[in-house]
Amino acid sequence: MTGHLGFLLIRLQPARDPRKPADVGGVNSETIWTCVDPLGEALHLFRMNGIFYTRSEFSAPWGLFLPAIKGSMMFHLVTSGRCRLEVNGAAPCSLEVGDLVLVPHGEGHRIGSGAGAFGTKLFDSPRESVSDRYDILRLGGGGAPTSMICGAVRFDHPAAGQLVRLLPKLIHIPRSSSRHMEWINSTLRFMAAEAETLRPGAEAVITRLADILVIQTLRAWIERDPGGQRGWLGALQHRQIGRVLSLVHRDPARDWSLESLAAEAAMSRSAFAATFTEIVGEPAMHYVTRWRMQLAIIWLKEEDTPISALASRLGYESEAAFHRAFKRYIGTAPGAIRRGQRSKTSAKSAGREDTAGRQTKRSFVFGAP
Repeated sequence: MTGHLGFLLIRLQPARDPRKPADVGGVNSETIWTCVDPLGEALHLFRMNGIFYTRSEFSAPWGLFLPAIKGSMMFHLVTSGRCRLEVNGAAPCSLEVGDLVLVPHGEGHRIGSGAGAFGTKLFDSPRESVSDRYDILRLGGGGAPTSMICGAVRFDHPAAGQLVRLLPKLIHIPRSSSRHMEWINSTLRFMAAEAETLRPGAEAVITRLADILVIQTLRAWIERDPGGQRGWLGALQHRQIGRVLSLVHRDPARDWSLESLAAEAAMSRSAFAATFTEIVGEPAMHYVTRWRMQLAIIWLKEEDTPISALASRLGYESEAAFHRAFKRYIGTAPGAIRRGQRSKTSAKSAGREDTAGRQTKRSFVFGAP
C-alpha cells in the first residue's frame, strides 16, 4: 500500500518547480515531499504525455502491424477477448482480458488473433477520428471479438532516457501478477466503460487513466524484475543515494559540492563518492551537471526566458559560465537549441494548416508510412 499511496501523492502534490520560489501557495516544498519516494518523484518529473490513443474493436481472424514510433512507449490493454503480440527480439506474448503490455522502446510490432504473418498496416486500417489524438479502430473477419485500448506515450524530460534504456523489449503484466492489480483492474473496467459509451469528456478520462496505468506498469516491473534494482533505478531506491538524487532533482540551483551531497547522505566524503559512482555509474558531480543541462534543454525549448535568467536558475553565477558548461556537455551553444526548436515549431504549425490534415498529423507523430 505504501508504494500505491506514494504514487497518488505524486499525482496530487506536484514537485516544486525549480523556477519558482521554494514556498508555493504558502506550503513549504520540503513538507510537500516528505511522503514521496524518490523513484515515484522521478517518474513524475519526467512528465509523460500522450501521443495517440485508440479504442480498438477486432473480430477473428485479424492482425494489425504497428509502425515504430521513435522515442515513445506503446501500450495495449485487453478489455475483452484475447490476442497475441509479437515484437522482434522478444518471445511472443499471449494476452487475456485484463492483461496490460508495454513496448517501452517504441518498436514496430504485430498484434493479432493468432500467430502468422498476415495483418493490416495501421495506416491502412479503417478508423473513426474522435479527436486529434483519439481514434476508434475496427478490423477483422467477423469471428470471436476482442476489444483493446491502445496508445503511445512519451516522456518529455531528456533524463527519461536513463529509465528507458534499462527496460526490456516487452513488459507484460498479467491480470493477477501484481499486488496492485485490484486497483488496476478497477481502472481497466472504468476505462472500458468510458470507451464503450464515449460520453462527453470520455476521451480526457481515458487518456489520463491510460497514462496512470503506464506508470503503474513500470512500477510493477521495477518491483518484480531484477533489472529494476540495478543502475539508476536501483540508486533511486537506495536509502541514502536515493535521497541525494531527489534533492538534486528538486533543487538544481543549489551550490552543490561533493561535501554537501555527502552531508545530505550522512556519509563521509570518500564513502559517498565511491558508493554513488558504483551504484549510479558516474561521479556525483557529473550527475549534477548532467541534470542541470537536461533541465536547460527543456527550458530552452519551452520558454523565451533570457539565457542569463536560465543560467541563474541553474546555479551559475554568469551567463558565460553557463554557456561554457552547456557547450562542453551538450556540444553546441544554448542559442542553437532554442533556434532549432523554433524552426521545428514553425514547421509543425505550417503542417497543421495543410489541407491533408489527418495525414499531416501522422507524418509528425509516426513518420511517413
